[in-house]
Amino acid sequence: MNPPEPEYFTGSATSRTGLVTVQTTELGLPTAISVYEVALRGDPHVLADEIKRLCRQSANRARLARRNALVEAGADREVLDRLGLPTAAEVALAEEADEQYGGYDPGSWVRGSYG
Repeated sequence: MNPPEPEYFTGSATSRTGLVTVQTTELGLPTAISVYEVALRGDPHVLADEIKRLCRQSANRARLARRNALVEAGADREVLDRLGLPTAAEVALAEEADEQYGGYDPGSWVRGSYG
């Protein structure tokens, strides 16, 4: 007997510094956010941007988890592509692009809070 499929899939993402972690649904809606106190001392706009970036990553990972579950259940890959569910390669490319966008430096807002 197969276990029931969850109503929604979740994903998670953590900043490179390890100070911010989010868990979201496939739509990027946060279900949990963890922020170390030191991260709260920096620029709130930079922290908000980091949380939004991590929500995008987490959502893509959740959508990838749904794709993988559907592949295991025998769904046709063409259908999955039409649903817009990303492949592992697409998720990796999106994450790489996110981190390179605008010279992203994951530790800059932490260093700035001590400067």
